[in-house]
Amino acid sequence: MKRVFVLLPLLLIGFSLTSFDYFKPAPEPIIYPQIIPSNLEIGNALKQALQQGTGKSADQLSAVNGFFGNAAVKILFPPEAKKVEKTLRGMGMNKLCDNVILSLNRAAEDAAKEAKPIFIDAIKKMTIQDVSGILLGQQDAATQYFKRTTTAALAVKFKPVIKASLDKVGATKYYGTAAGEYNKLPFVKHLNPDITDYATQKTIDGLFVEIAQEELKIRQNLPAARSTPLLQKVFNFADKKSGN
Repeated sequence: MKRVFVLLPLLLIGFSLTSFDYFKPAPEPIIYPQIIPSNLEIGNALKQALQQGTGKSADQLSAVNGFFGNAAVKILFPPEAKKVEKTLRGMGMNKLCDNVILSLNRAAEDAAKEAKPIFIDAIKKMTIQDVSGILLGQQDAATQYFKRTTTAALAVKFKPVIKASLDKVGATKYYGTAAGEYNKLPFVKHLNPDITDYATQKTIDGLFVEIAQEELKIRQNLPAARSTPLLQKVFNFADKKSGN
């Protein structure tokens, strides 16, 4: 009996100690401060990303079949000339129409080689407000920025390059011949044989299509697109700010 009375207090003490440990509150989780990039880092990262995206786009489109082999940007007859193409093909002039399409795309591929310095110049002129608006903006904010600020300048700078390229690969000749053949037909609305403006705009449009794809890759946190620690830091911060 004495042994029972001796052991009982010991058991109660042991139970109390274990109970105290059991109900002891869990330690607070360690919260590390978020690393917020500086304005300089944000600006440098965005410009780095845009140079990466525009450069890759220009390289892809300036390669052989960069335009011709890409359904998203391939240049076809102008919309107002679709009837011309249909009429000429119906007259057995398939080869002439095919030559027009091929030469238009070869001219665009040739002109795309000149795109890099034009976009780099536009990137260098970006303001802090531009950078912030693009970083925290829509998925295509950078592409829309380029469209808004560089389309007119690109057209002016591209046009002589496009014209020379069209002449070199024969597009001017082929399209002029196609338009000339069509214009000989009775009761048709004559078609402008100069296709330079159309080819210039389609080349610019194709660049924007590719740039938009590259921009989306960077924003979607693809490892190959966020290829530097600075890009990862800044765009990860942007993801958190936008709730992605």
